[in-house]
Amino acid sequence: MSQRRIPAAFIRGGTSKAIVLKRDDLPDEEAEWPELFAAILGSPDPHMRQLNGMGGGISSLSKICIVGPPTREDADIDYTFAQVGVANDTVDFTGNCGNMSSAMGPFAYDEGLVSGPRDGGACVRIHNTNSGKIIVSNFPVKEGLSEVEGTLEIPGVFGTGAPVVLDFLDPTNTFGRGTLPSNRVMDCFTLADQRKVNVTMIDAAVPTVFVAAADVNGSASAHPMKIDADMILMARLEEIRQQASVAMGLTEDLAAAAHRIATPKVAMLGPNEDYNDLSGSFQSAQSHDLQIRMISAGQAHRAVPVTGALALACAAVLQGSVPFVCASDGFDPLNLRIGTPSGVVTVGATKDIDANAISSARILRTQRRLMDGKVYAPVGAL
Repeated sequence: MSQRRIPAAFIRGGTSKAIVLKRDDLPDEEAEWPELFAAILGSPDPHMRQLNGMGGGISSLSKICIVGPPTREDADIDYTFAQVGVANDTVDFTGNCGNMSSAMGPFAYDEGLVSGPRDGGACVRIHNTNSGKIIVSNFPVKEGLSEVEGTLEIPGVFGTGAPVVLDFLDPTNTFGRGTLPSNRVMDCFTLADQRKVNVTMIDAAVPTVFVAAADVNGSASAHPMKIDADMILMARLEEIRQQASVAMGLTEDLAAAAHRIATPKVAMLGPNEDYNDLSGSFQSAQSHDLQIRMISAGQAHRAVPVTGALALACAAVLQGSVPFVCASDGFDPLNLRIGTPSGVVTVGATKDIDANAISSARILRTQRRLMDGKVYAPVGAL
């Protein structure tokens, strides 16, 4: 055969979609995975459409998830996430996708990979191999299947669905260099144009660098397409991202940072103000505490990656950080309201005062399996 068939599911998790595969259906040699995953999604594609694969032409639709037996005693499953480039064939395993994390528990339950009640509520402890962290997923089940219908509405997804509660336990220090790799809540970078910008670098859920939009001549209420089209701004944000990668100890130099597309993530922040989201709905300044525009794999995200939102929540509880300064006075750290291009997202973080550490972060998502069967990949991609 000229193509290999692999059992797969196509699932929406939060504001992302991904091909979900079982570990047992993949080559034993993980070095073969990147070429295979790029072929499945149709990358590289200079036309940015991924028409020859299952990708959707933007970073939030160019994802692969792998689910398998747990390799830790305190977990029910292992979950590995792969971010696949669109224009290029880069496959990055260095960060997790929080949105797709919401689908991993229901997938494992529906596939019989974990045990649980036939009706009521199921709980799956997920070991995310990218970060080495445990995510506790709680979701409703009915007649032996995860529930899909419900009343929870999340920005960026039309309609409502059953809630999936995700608790990211001990979410910081995913790369072993501390919550704040520089040991400071704020650092100053000097860019190539001699512009000086204050940033906060945090490793919480995913390594992330935050900068005030005003410091880079950007807008935290801008349409994502406008941000993508502003080549000077995008180059400036990429420069910040690469500098942060080196400063956080994720890569040795800027050249290596350029090839590591998933981490760290970079985001512009701004104060709460009136804006219209992508659906045209009006969001008043009173509806949120601050605004975010995050870049994911080289593109302005249409909502916000869950891991990015969690990183923001964790950074906001650190007095003097860029998120803390940008947020409205008196915001509730357990219910931080973030103005995103697709609407307002609420996240929270819990700080253990005695241990001076962030103990957990929480967000609610919805998920839905869209299709399953077999996905095809050219034999030459193996």
